[in-house]
Amino acid sequence: MRKIVHPILKEIASIFNTNGKELYLVGGAVRDMVMGKKIHDWDLATDALPREVTSLMRQVRAKVIPTGIKHGTVTVIYKNHNTEITTFRTEEGYSDGRRPDRVSYAAKIEEDLSRRDFTMNAIAMRLPDGKIVDPFGGVKDIKAKIIRCVGNAEERFNEDGLRPMRAVRFAAQLGFEIETNTQNAIGGVLEVCAKVSWERVREEIGKILASPVPSKGFRLMEETGLLELFLKELADCRGIEQKGFHQFDVLDHSLLACDFAASKNYSHDLRLAALFHDVGKPPARKIDESGGSMNAVWTFYRHEEFSASMCQKILSRLRYPNIVISNVCHLVKEHMFQYSDNWSDAAVRRFIARAGEANLESLYQLRRADGFGFAGKEPDCRSLINLIDRVNSVKKSGQAFTLKDLAVSGKDLMAIDIPSGKTLGIILKQLMETVLDDPEQNTKERLLSIAEKIYNERK
Repeated sequence: MRKIVHPILKEIASIFNTNGKELYLVGGAVRDMVMGKKIHDWDLATDALPREVTSLMRQVRAKVIPTGIKHGTVTVIYKNHNTEITTFRTEEGYSDGRRPDRVSYAAKIEEDLSRRDFTMNAIAMRLPDGKIVDPFGGVKDIKAKIIRCVGNAEERFNEDGLRPMRAVRFAAQLGFEIETNTQNAIGGVLEVCAKVSWERVREEIGKILASPVPSKGFRLMEETGLLELFLKELADCRGIEQKGFHQFDVLDHSLLACDFAASKNYSHDLRLAALFHDVGKPPARKIDESGGSMNAVWTFYRHEEFSASMCQKILSRLRYPNIVISNVCHLVKEHMFQYSDNWSDAAVRRFIARAGEANLESLYQLRRADGFGFAGKEPDCRSLINLIDRVNSVKKSGQAFTLKDLAVSGKDLMAIDIPSGKTLGIILKQLMETVLDDPEQNTKERLLSIAEKIYNERK
């Protein structure tokens, strides 16, 4: 099997070959090429030592950066193309469950490929002629859509605790199945997986969320014990039935909501919100026997508050940026709005103020995802459409929804001798409530009068 080689790769290869050195394209780029996908990132492997790579590429005025020199890797920028070039190597000892204790240079590409995780990633393309080198049957596994470890699965996973997460992520991302021995080996290496940094776990979870059907990855995490290890709060949602409200238990409902968000190409934050929006239901669950013990039902009052608090802890543990944590938790906390046509305009204004104008579209989308999770089908959106119409109508009136929209500011209140501090903040919030009830009160004269009255009553 031979593949078409990019002209730039041919040029780089000719530099190496002219000097008696081999060069191969390796890793995901070859896998994607075999799958018929376009490739963008190039990882190259060679029998040249790092200092030789540096010398050869500098002769053609390429920029060489020793980005991973400890492991034999340099980054080369040649004719505006970035590529990593790594010397053939073997690895030994993985005391931290992530990185090799010793790296030794190898003579043959086959030795280098033997250290890689999965057969689909252990394929090389010789440059410049494009001949495929496939010592472990990776091409066959790609065509069969199978993820299989190179050699002994338990050994490969013990070398790097992130590899099990990569396996389930690839399964979701590519729509592949994990080979039985490979999947069975994951449960025996969870202690090694636990050594992986939360940042790396977050990256894999993010890629699962970005996949066409995220639930495939999360279900595999559940089956292998990875969900209990990294997202115990989500794993605890299994078996939490919602009969009378939902067709599925909380975990399946959440996964369906997440799949819907992915199918509609919703943002990463929204996919996170869909995944965790009901994670607080297990601790919020209580039995309601008001209709008699024979008609007892489970209730989940205020579960959105529990969910938002738990979501904050989960995303912090995964080292998400504060802006993401704040946004996702806000969506989770506000996802339980229950609109009916008898809402007053004041109720609509309060909804806008509570949600925040910038978050309205995201909340609508989360509600659609939540609705899909009830029965695994497109929800009836008539109530939501009616709410959107009401919100748009109220917004067009140019009314106040935030403190900055008030006709007075903190400085205006201090000008009438209301001191800065906690009391001033409380008065501003009360003025906001007044205006939400009656927008006509939003004049400077009227609000200053109300503020003065509130202040005098609090003295």
